[in-house]
Order: sequence, then C-alpha cells, then structure tokens
Amino acid sequence: MSETMKEYQPRPDLLAGRVILITGAGDGIGAAAARACAAHGATVILLGRTTRKLEAVYDAIEAAGHPQAAIYPMNLEGAAPKDYDDLAATIEREFGRLDGLLHNASQLGTLTPLGQYDVAQWSRLMQVNLNAPFLLTRACLELLKRSADASILFTSSSVGRQGRAYWGAYAISKAANENMMQIWADELEANTPVRANSINPGAVRTAMRARAYPGEDPNTLPRPEQILVTYLYLLGPDSKGVSGRQFDAQ
Repeated sequence: MSETMKEYQPRPDLLAGRVILITGAGDGIGAAAARACAAHGATVILLGRTTRKLEAVYDAIEAAGHPQAAIYPMNLEGAAPKDYDDLAATIEREFGRLDGLLHNASQLGTLTPLGQYDVAQWSRLMQVNLNAPFLLTRACLELLKRSADASILFTSSSVGRQGRAYWGAYAISKAANENMMQIWADELEANTPVRANSINPGAVRTAMRARAYPGEDPNTLPRPEQILVTYLYLLGPDSKGVSGRQFDAQ
C-alpha cells in the first residue's frame, strides 16, 4: 500500500547541514529535486552524464544563494564497479559522510512487447535503472552509515508496482527497484542509521513522459517543482524511522 504526504509542510531549514547525492540531476525531476534540497539547506552532489546540464543546475543553486553544490559527471550506462568506488572515495575525501541518496536517473527504453524487446537495449536499460542503484548504494553504504540519519530513496513507477503490457524492461527494472529497496530496508533496520524507501513521482511534465505519451498535452501535467514535498519529507529528518515503505509523490 503506497502512501502520500500531500499535507506535509517542509520547514525552510529542513535539510541544513545534510549532504545529498542525486543521480540524473541535470534535468527533469532530478534537477528540480536538487534545487529544492539546496533551497532547504542541503549541500547537493549533482551526478549526471551531461556536464553542461549539471553546470546549469549548479549555477541556479549558486545564484539563489544556497549552499554550494558539487558536480560529478558520470555516465551510468558505461560505469564499472571501480567508478562507483572512486565516487565514494571522492565523497569521503570532500565531505566525510553522506546523508541522502536519491536514485533518480532512469532510461525509458521502448514500449514494445516483451517477445520483441531488443536484447542490447534491455542490457543498457538494466545497467542504468537497476545495476546503477545497486552499485551506487553498495559503494556509498559506509558513508551513509556515518550519518546520524541517512535516507536512500529509490524512484519507482506505477508500472513497477503493477506490470502493464508493452512497458517491458522499464517496468521490470522498477519492480526490481521496489524489491531491492525492501531488502536494503530490512538489512539496514537493525544497528544502522540508514533507511530506504521508494517514491513513484506519477505523471509529471518531463521529457521522459513526453516520449512515453507523445499525444499527451504536457500542460495538463504538474511541473517537477510541484511534486517535491514527499521527496523532501523522505530525505529529511522528519521521516526518521520510516523505512521499507512505498510513497506516491501525487
């Protein structure tokens, strides 16, 4: 059973002093979440494959007078385990710990019957949507344990909670993320300050949504900035002790 936090009101300094890593931070929900976390006091590590996009988010955070962000360009599609270990070593050197990890980066793939799904595309999508969250969480686990209150947030989807025809690798990767979140939550519940939850953003005005529903009027959908209350709740101290649960942003 998923939950929503529509009535929650994050206080301005909710994330003050926190270090939060966000994947897919160059645009869409990732960029909006990065700006919102910074606006609530967090030092945000912007991870994505396009440096130009990350720099634009960095500049927006700086122009608003929020804590200085950090940029870490990384292509999850081609990243090897050592790349994740190198990232964790950099975070340890620069910050000493990690308080939040938002797994936001995803690939949509194609809407295709499973029997006709391209095998190479399947592998690429699983590398970004499933292997990357596993490898990144694994690499950053000791950094998260150093926090007084750490939050891992996996991005889900309605088709990850109930499979639908033609959604193929995307839906399967999201269902696997839900299961992985539950396993991390169960394993980390005792004797660690780390919690894990999932969030389904729902229909949002993003480029990925436009690719999935090309005939849809984007003006009928909320902008990414309008769905972030639950993200802030789950990345902040007000959700301490909440773990292994599924949330909807809308």
